[in-house]
Amino acid sequence: MNEMSSSTSAARPSGVDRNSNSNKLQERETLRSAFVWLALFVLLINGSWAVYRFQYESLPPPLDAKQAGKRGFSEVSAMEHVKYLTSLGPHPVGSDALDAGLQYVLAESNKIKQTAHWEVDVQVDLFHAKIGANRLSGGLFKGKTLIYSDLKHVLLRILPKYLPEAEDNAILISSHIDTVFSAEGAGDCTSCVSVMLELARATAQWAHGFKNAVIFLFNTGEEEGLNGAHSFISQHPWSRTIRFMVDLEAMGIGGKSSIFQSGPSPWAMETFAKVAKYPSGQVVAEDLFHSGAIKSATDFQVYQEVAGLSGLDFAYTDSTAVYHTKNDKLKLLKPGSLQHLGENMLAFLLQSAMSPNLAKEVSHEPGATSEDRTIYFDVLGVYMVVYRQRLATMLHNSVILQALLIWTTSLLMGGSSGAISLGLACLSVALMWIFSLSLSALVAFILPHISSSPMPYISNPWLIVGLFGAPALFGAFSGQRVGFYFLQKYLKISFSNRVPKLPSRTEDNLIKWEAERWLFKSGFVQWLIILVLGHLYKARSTYLALIWLVSPAFAYGLMEATLTPSRSPKQLKVTTLVLGLTLPVVVSSANTIRLIGTIIGNMVRLDRDPGSTPEWLGNLIVATFVAVVVCLFLVYLLSYIHNSGAKRPFIFFSCALLGLSLVAVSTGVFPVYTEDISRAVNVVHVVETMGTSENQNISSYISLFSPTPGKLIEVVKNFNDEEFSCGRNKTLDLVTSTVRYGCWSSRDTEEGWSKSEIPMLNVESDYEAGIRKTQVFIDTKISHRWALAINTKHISDFSFEVNSQELIPEDSKSSVNGWHIIQFSGGKDSPTKFHLNLAWLNNSKIHKQDEDSVPLLKLRTDVNRITPKAAGILEKLPAWCSLFGKSTGPYTLAFVSSLPIDF
Repeated sequence: MNEMSSSTSAARPSGVDRNSNSNKLQERETLRSAFVWLALFVLLINGSWAVYRFQYESLPPPLDAKQAGKRGFSEVSAMEHVKYLTSLGPHPVGSDALDAGLQYVLAESNKIKQTAHWEVDVQVDLFHAKIGANRLSGGLFKGKTLIYSDLKHVLLRILPKYLPEAEDNAILISSHIDTVFSAEGAGDCTSCVSVMLELARATAQWAHGFKNAVIFLFNTGEEEGLNGAHSFISQHPWSRTIRFMVDLEAMGIGGKSSIFQSGPSPWAMETFAKVAKYPSGQVVAEDLFHSGAIKSATDFQVYQEVAGLSGLDFAYTDSTAVYHTKNDKLKLLKPGSLQHLGENMLAFLLQSAMSPNLAKEVSHEPGATSEDRTIYFDVLGVYMVVYRQRLATMLHNSVILQALLIWTTSLLMGGSSGAISLGLACLSVALMWIFSLSLSALVAFILPHISSSPMPYISNPWLIVGLFGAPALFGAFSGQRVGFYFLQKYLKISFSNRVPKLPSRTEDNLIKWEAERWLFKSGFVQWLIILVLGHLYKARSTYLALIWLVSPAFAYGLMEATLTPSRSPKQLKVTTLVLGLTLPVVVSSANTIRLIGTIIGNMVRLDRDPGSTPEWLGNLIVATFVAVVVCLFLVYLLSYIHNSGAKRPFIFFSCALLGLSLVAVSTGVFPVYTEDISRAVNVVHVVETMGTSENQNISSYISLFSPTPGKLIEVVKNFNDEEFSCGRNKTLDLVTSTVRYGCWSSRDTEEGWSKSEIPMLNVESDYEAGIRKTQVFIDTKISHRWALAINTKHISDFSFEVNSQELIPEDSKSSVNGWHIIQFSGGKDSPTKFHLNLAWLNNSKIHKQDEDSVPLLKLRTDVNRITPKAAGILEKLPAWCSLFGKSTGPYTLAFVSSLPIDF
């Protein structure tokens, strides 16, 4: 970036220089070879893909027990655990399959105890958690209280036998055994549990040299709202000895398990980077996760928010489209996935457990660690860069100040001509963004009208290259071309005013090369603005802007800038681009490709309230991201195309690629979904009641809806005899979500449930003593999983009791959209009878509209049972459909009740 003034000054070549070089300039070819630019483009695309393959697709070879040895990690051994646990099928909380899974983990833990090193103490505990309430404040849990009961966890504590003080400082390794009702959970999170069992076996051979204990927590209840972690932290005596934790998770299946949350203490990240054999982690993922763009949560939140612990959060993120569907299955788990996580974790555990000052190293002062937060990213999966925010602040300040100084000096030397040229170059950047975003967004709006699915690329993500990449690239080129045109016009006027008449070809060459240089340098301005904004907001992902600014600027200063102000501008060297982009591409291309894949995978469950999301929204999100990537990462490359012969081939290729892609999706050449990448649907037998138990109106029907945007016509076309109706004229309120578009059938829905299973909402007392108080008796009958919504527009506060024990006291409670939700989940021995004590708002007024439509209480109870009618529907579902499970979603049988305000 140094010597930027040279090209500005070069617009005023001296007479000597002009005369001596005039003939040479006239003979010089103005256009860069089309082959050169296209070769650069192909090199960038193939290089980025090669970096991705190396960084994310190369996995270590699985080791068997003999190869790993007693003290090593064996994926082959861990896979035996995966095979057994997945053979149980889905094992949600309260199921017999989960009980079998717990007994298996308990038996394997006892085997580890029996085979441990003779100087190692292994303690196994089957912990039965009492009923408790979990009220997290952040993320998805605002306006909610979660209650759990009858949860069981397996704990394994490993420590040196002859160092009793080691038990006072423990490292926690945690994951969950339970799955959602719709998946066998090979990825989420049987793979994690299996890695932990094998880790525990190996650790038990090393622990005689430890200074700290290691606790392995195999919890249940995570899929119902992180209840397992909360019950352990709040109830188990070992939780008070934990100084540091590691959470293992999955938001897909297999591949590399990467760090996506860390801190607040920097010690763990620095230690992991030092010892991990295959380091993998990106602070970009952490920033994205914390932004709320990904609607999910892990036990890491409980350990930080409730226990105040520092830690690391790992997750498998391959094939995110299979998350919580039937395709989270063993056959999709890539060989090497468990070996990768296991070897990394074993090295980290050995290092941290042998630390004599663990408690001191991981301690942190709340609110005083912002400058100690870590910026981290791995390079090609072989080396991890870690540095603290304090150093990042110094680097950013230094680069920003130097950049501003250089630009200021350059503009002062160039005068008004340089300032206007810079302004026009920046205009080209702005037009590049506008055109690129507009054209890709246009395709996003068109797709739902020409394809059977609004997002026809779910199972073939590479289609977005033609659908969104081509228009984004063409738009970026077009916008930059318009700016280039105006910049040339201005430079021509500037030359004619300041420089004696030159031969026309010489002048044209000088103007084109000068304009090309300004376009290249406009990329510096773009990244400098991003760097300044990231620095102001302390975004840790700002390291990307630093790399994309400094590396090309350094290459430009080295290869292009001169100390001779009279030198005429020349065509940009190819070496400048290659040298300047090598480091940025190596550091960021793989993560960009991975992030695009993750975004596409999440589109399968985009519509959290089915029917509330426009069909084009998912496309717009993907298209916007693709356009942003094009504008950010190709700004330098595109500056080389305007003085080359590649413009026409580029335009033809972009338009042809877009056209072929649109034809392909409109004709259905490529299937939208497959048996391995399914559309998420829910088939729920709903029994809906209104009023108190003495005066109930009951209706029963099958509801079919989907969190994947798009019509359900293709899904139900084989259901003609079932008399299904689809549309938006029947809204289903499921308490935690609302179905605004779906299909339903009331035919033959009276079997598979009975009136005795309908939950009760009975008002036991209603009186005024200063304020109005109402006590409601709730009986969920056979259900141990339910959600209750309380209307906070009329209720100021409430308390909740079970067996005369107050679980939720009256205090300040948050709400969302006028409702506070209580979610309950537990085992088969959980209570089913509760008392809710309501305190009304003093100024609460019941309007006629409230009486007719808005209830005081809404209750949904779930039963993990498939009724005969639901079974018939499930049998007829296309193979490319899968039930979808989540903590707030219903099971296949749901009783929906409500209590009106004017009870």
